[in-house]
Amino acid sequence: MKNILLLIILVSGLDATAQKITISGYVKDASSKEVLIGATVVNANTKTGTSTNQYGYFSLTVNTADTTELIVSYQGYVLQAKKIVAKENIQLDVLMESSTTSLLGEVVVRADRNDRNVQKAQMGVIDVPIKAIKNFPVLMGERDVMKIIQLLPGVQAGQEGTAGFYVRGGNLDQNLVQLDEATVYNPNHLFGLFSTFNVNSINHVQLIKGGFPAEYGGRLSSILNITMKEGNKNKYQTEGGIGLLSTNLTFQGPIQKSKSSFIVSARKSYINLLLKPATSKSTNYSFYDLNAKMNYELGRKDHLYFSFFKGNDNAGYTGASSLNYKTDFGNTTGTLRWNHLFGSKIFSNTSLIYNDYHLGLGTTQNNYYEVLYTGIKDLNAKTDFTFTPNNKHKIKAGLSYINHTLYPASVSSKVPSRGNQITVNKDSVAKRRSNEFAFYLNDEYDISKMLSLNYGVRVPVFTGDGTTYSGIEPRVTTKISLNATTSVKASWTLMNQFLHSVPNSTASLPTDIWLSSSNIIKPQKSSQIALGLFKNFADNGIEASAEAYYKTMDNQVLFKEGSQIVVSTNLDSILTFGKGKSYGIELFVKKNVGTLTGWISYTLSKITQQFPELNRGTEFPASFDRRHNFSLVGTYELSKRWTFSADFVFYTGRAFTLPAGRITVPVNGSLYDGTYYDFTSRNNARLRSYHRLDVSFSNKRTVKFWGKKYEREWVFGAYNLYSRLNPYFVYLTTNPDTKQPEAKQVSLLPFIPSVSFNFKF
Repeated sequence: MKNILLLIILVSGLDATAQKITISGYVKDASSKEVLIGATVVNANTKTGTSTNQYGYFSLTVNTADTTELIVSYQGYVLQAKKIVAKENIQLDVLMESSTTSLLGEVVVRADRNDRNVQKAQMGVIDVPIKAIKNFPVLMGERDVMKIIQLLPGVQAGQEGTAGFYVRGGNLDQNLVQLDEATVYNPNHLFGLFSTFNVNSINHVQLIKGGFPAEYGGRLSSILNITMKEGNKNKYQTEGGIGLLSTNLTFQGPIQKSKSSFIVSARKSYINLLLKPATSKSTNYSFYDLNAKMNYELGRKDHLYFSFFKGNDNAGYTGASSLNYKTDFGNTTGTLRWNHLFGSKIFSNTSLIYNDYHLGLGTTQNNYYEVLYTGIKDLNAKTDFTFTPNNKHKIKAGLSYINHTLYPASVSSKVPSRGNQITVNKDSVAKRRSNEFAFYLNDEYDISKMLSLNYGVRVPVFTGDGTTYSGIEPRVTTKISLNATTSVKASWTLMNQFLHSVPNSTASLPTDIWLSSSNIIKPQKSSQIALGLFKNFADNGIEASAEAYYKTMDNQVLFKEGSQIVVSTNLDSILTFGKGKSYGIELFVKKNVGTLTGWISYTLSKITQQFPELNRGTEFPASFDRRHNFSLVGTYELSKRWTFSADFVFYTGRAFTLPAGRITVPVNGSLYDGTYYDFTSRNNARLRSYHRLDVSFSNKRTVKFWGKKYEREWVFGAYNLYSRLNPYFVYLTTNPDTKQPEAKQVSLLPFIPSVSFNFKF
């Protein structure tokens, strides 16, 4: 720690003998003035460079010279070469022109080809192109960020059709999903069939699954950063789409031209209109989401942003002598941010963030019912500083404070013969309050062209339920360049997690209850090491990598087997705690340029868990353990108007538990209709392997309507083209003829065609 503090004092004096100036500013889209995140800025004289941060800002120190040539590149944009003559620090905005054709000239092609994946001391980080998301084959016309994430190496998909994902052996709750820095606890619509993010409102998507920079904490497995667009600062623009399940509309434009802008994006379903003619049961489902953002440039040194998001789902089902349920869940977030420049070398961001998540569920099946409510309210204040003393160091430091208020409650019981069922009033649920503080310090240090380090430390402190937990989380990633296109990287990270989502298996519909750490529930902890080889081909047009990792996880949380929850139950007292580990190899090849783009991903992994009170204390496969996971994704530009996209996935079936026998009880059975099953081992069987092919064709044209030009797009797609009956779950029953027990597979999504219409003007 002392060495890191000493580094901050010393680095500002490095290279003091040479006369230097700092060139800083923003890289933006020339048409909309939208900032470009992750654009590369290189000093052509020295071949040293940097990249823009999540606000599009860069700072580059150069030697004083008669002429400095900057090369600025960003995927999908024309290369910018700027010659600068200056004797003192300057600020400038670089405006990038979008590539509008596929038959690109050599200069344009090179604009797509940076080598950050090889040269940066960074592992397990993947930037997801928005263009890939928009061209990706869709399910029922719904473009989806999460479906793309599931096709990346090290990422396991959830159940058939769901948007949930597991990263390197971690559970769903171990992924931190952020929208403009605000946590989204349940980023799903339609029970997870689609994500809750409207693609038209998104600027940038980044997944971090290892080698975490010190600025991130509170989760063990991954960080999914989603940044909203700021809005067009030059002109008003409207775009939208009509699919089979919903319609969406986005409106953006300047508040004060070139200085401030706004964007509003909304989506609303009309599933009920489709369900009512197709079913005699009483079924209803609706969802909506709303994104809004405003930004204002107070001057060259100050910038204000305000972001708002709200999404909600409401569903109900009533069947005769069957499963009945009613549920309501959603997220509301708000983020107020202030960017300030202290000179040309220090960039700061201060944020105030509000989050409100809730899930209410009531189910009845046969003679049993369950009522559940879980909610989280967060108030978060944070400030971050980025100090760039020279091109060898990028130092980040920050503080954050989060106030958590959790509302966990669940009741399961037999339907009373007299009287009413017990209900849960969210206002009367006992609140669990806690506080989470954190300080971090991180340095990206380019020691030489061959060797780079990214190292730091995060110190979290958690207080709640009369208990305090703290820790030191060191992180280090090192990069050794073998040549200009090849490098070897290694990383080690320690992480803590203070909030836990515990699977509630007693509910007829699987849901999770969020609990905070206490004197009984210890913080989850993980240690992850990784080693990787990174190689680029064809002038950086093709990226390839092979990463191996080993990860241990302590203080994993589950409910004890056979737990019965009533109103007076202390949820902490019916939990069991264990550990997990995962290890694997990830192979990834990605083609970024040309008429054919896409990637191939393969993961070989093993995930196990061990709980002293489960499975007789012996190790067992995690339910989301899949040995093989293969994805093939491609987009081919057939012409200026037609684009073809396809993806193929294959993975090993997930683990589940089959009983060794059964016992019939003549009276007063249970939820299981008088039959008890004898379970000898946990997750002792596997579903059949899963595979699926999706395809889509899109046709884009610029046409005239009422004398004005607008862009329109038709998208024709097919989900599960060859209608593979993939397993969703297996249930146990008795053959009415032989009276023998049987396990039957339920499949969810067969071949599903889709068509959607999108427009922009």
